[in-house]
Amino acid sequence: MQKIYNKTELAEVAEWLWKHLYPNKILALHGEMGTGKTTLVHALCNNMGVKDTVGSPTFSIINEYSFQADGKEQNIYHIDLYRLKDEEEALRTGVGDTLYSGSYCFVEWPEVAPEIFPDNTLHVFITLAGDEKRKIEIERK
Repeated sequence: MQKIYNKTELAEVAEWLWKHLYPNKILALHGEMGTGKTTLVHALCNNMGVKDTVGSPTFSIINEYSFQADGKEQNIYHIDLYRLKDEEEALRTGVGDTLYSGSYCFVEWPEVAPEIFPDNTLHVFITLAGDEKRKIEIERK
């Protein structure tokens, strides 16, 4: 499945992705630098009412955000594997534990450690599609 969108349509794209993510909680975001992976995570978090500041976890590796659902506080982990070398380093930094925590996880640069992802991870591929437009394709692996 795919969509072509611009920044003004991000809220609708986020809602569409949430529908395809359920019941799984892991979203692997593939795309070159500057294609809008972090911007998309921001839109996904806005859709769930996250009040925390959403930013790139390039240096922290894992950012944690919270939101209310079904009367309970739930977590979203925003993970960036860009600075890591491989699966082993990802596991040492706690990424594996986070992916299997039962919380929502949005992971940028998943190709760094492809073997650590659970079954049924939703893979999102973002590419440039002309001036100010992006193409998003989703695939469950």
